[in-house]
Amino acid sequence: MEFNKIIAVSGKPGLFKVISQSKSAIIVAALGDDKRAAISATQNVSLLENIAIYTYEEDVPLLKVLKAMYEKTEGKEAISHKESGKKLELFFAEVLPDYDAERVYTSNIKKVIQWFNLLVNSGMDFSKIEATKEETEKE
Repeated sequence: MEFNKIIAVSGKPGLFKVISQSKSAIIVAALGDDKRAAISATQNVSLLENIAIYTYEEDVPLLKVLKAMYEKTEGKEAISHKESGKKLELFFAEVLPDYDAERVYTSNIKKVIQWFNLLVNSGMDFSKIEATKEETEKE
């Protein structure tokens, strides 16, 4: 499974793997149950590799945050995204200590943890994922 082909679709729960593209739609498979669906061009879609988390100094790519979570949990699932807001914030602060608490809401943290658990359960091995060329050039 390639990280650069994983997307989130607004209005749909979970994550999706891009299978194919046509003029008017993207064919995706849901992570977890592999149900296929067509996502129309009018729906809002976000590639996970294009998402970043606000910190006080710079925006950190989601992949770096997920890798840090992977190291912290030793490749296992993180805490449940249904835990209390305080527990979620404490866990996230351990993973990304300088995240901007004013701009990163509990709902964002909940979504990142939910996505992480989904990816781990789908067999994603973050230790083997390389950063994209753009991220490598920035460093």
